[in-house]
Amino acid sequence: MELQIEHLYKSYRTKEALQDVSFTLHQGTYGLLGENGAGKSTLMRMIATVDFPTKGAIKYDGTDIFLMDEEYRNLIGYMPQNYSVYPGFTAREFLEYMGTLKGISKEKLKTRIPEVLEFVNLSDVADKKVKTFSGGMKRRIGIAQAIINEPKILILDEPTAGLDPKERIRFSNIISDMGKDKVVLLSTHIVSDIEAIANELLVVKKGKIVETGNVDGLVQTVQGKVWETIISREIYHQLRKERSIIHLKQMGNDVQVRYVGDEYSGVDNSEVEPNLEDYYVFAGGILEESEE
Repeated sequence: MELQIEHLYKSYRTKEALQDVSFTLHQGTYGLLGENGAGKSTLMRMIATVDFPTKGAIKYDGTDIFLMDEEYRNLIGYMPQNYSVYPGFTAREFLEYMGTLKGISKEKLKTRIPEVLEFVNLSDVADKKVKTFSGGMKRRIGIAQAIINEPKILILDEPTAGLDPKERIRFSNIISDMGKDKVVLLSTHIVSDIEAIANELLVVKKGKIVETGNVDGLVQTVQGKVWETIISREIYHQLRKERSIIHLKQMGNDVQVRYVGDEYSGVDNSEVEPNLEDYYVFAGGILEESEE
């Protein structure tokens, strides 16, 4: 199973949303990481056939997905970032409706709906109106409809938005496990979710794929570049002009700082193990310098 994105462009009047995007996905879980407006949702909409490229091709096992039409749509599950549900439906009715649209038989839905409701932890509200659901519960019903047809390609745009930390961890574990027999592509602004879920990372910046690779491998590229120090406020104000700050914590008159880059001289630094957030901030700084 192979999903190929080949020299993809997308233009909206004067805006280039995507520019010459190419990559290939196989079975596994891929994280799409980038700032707001980078082009993540545009890319996902095209992979889901909701939108069309201005130029380029998307192929499933060598065949253009737009020529495959319904055959391809039967293979995918998709949850967009701004997902709407029908408020008058119960959770069960909504999944029956979505399952029917996807061509699933009534007999199959009798067993499949309870399975996905249990998966998204909504079994106890199966017969309650969706309009009574919280934002997080609506996200969960959105994930349920995306997986009801047991897709080979699962596209999730901000799947953990609105979920509490316990739910995020639960979904992270299960979505990660799905990558064993599917292509799973998800985007999120929560870097820790990407690190917990994805094996592979695609970094999007201003409509271009600027970095791809194994998550652990990319993190190791900043080994020896991540530091923590406790310094005065005066020194901190100078350090932040010269290094990329990951986070800081006020400690009375001093500040505890985690930063990436070369070791800052004149202070007591401790080298720390890098994580994906460190990599993302460091890589972003390098890219900005290269564009100047």
